[in-house]
Amino acid sequence: MTTAPRPDPETGPETGWRGSRELWLDAAYGALVEGGIDAVKIQPLAARLALSRTSFYWFFKDRAALLEALAELWAARTTAPLIAACEGYAATETEAMLTVTAGFLDETFDSRLEFAARGWALQDPAMRARLHEADSRRLEALVAMLMHWGHDPLDADVRARAIYLVQIGYIAMQTAESLETRIPRVANYVEIFTGRSPTDEELARFRALVLSRAAR
Repeated sequence: MTTAPRPDPETGPETGWRGSRELWLDAAYGALVEGGIDAVKIQPLAARLALSRTSFYWFFKDRAALLEALAELWAARTTAPLIAACEGYAATETEAMLTVTAGFLDETFDSRLEFAARGWALQDPAMRARLHEADSRRLEALVAMLMHWGHDPLDADVRARAIYLVQIGYIAMQTAESLETRIPRVANYVEIFTGRSPTDEELARFRALVLSRAAR
């Protein structure tokens, strides 16, 4: 009577299926946002996916390659959508500000990943440099948006910092508030950030957009 080979404890179960690059990256994302960068290791990820450790190497050269992919994912889910919101079409300055705000409220800007990336940066000088560069690019986009609507450079810079630091403060403090709590404050924030009040129609469109995205 033959006995089936036992899985190697170093490589994990061999299922014949190796997963995919996206599956491994998604598992790494989950580990990062749940446990920080120290949780992103090959063997625990293999166990999480019930795949062999060797399967990982079909998609990534090593852990460093996985971390590079995670850093690129972070940029795609945070910096890219924020800049796109700043540069997108708006009929008024208040509409432009509402578009930016919507991205933070409906998680188009991935706040969980941003929080994890900032923790990662505390341990990794290369990631810290990426984060500082991203902060600069995001602020530049906000400044450019405000200058487009007539603010002088200094005024735009101060307002941009107010916008950005408030949002990053929400993330850093892990403030947990429902949309029903945050949305009523938005008109006041827009007035503080731009010096102008949004119209009732703009606020209605903003509310509908944020709630529809949240429902997906």
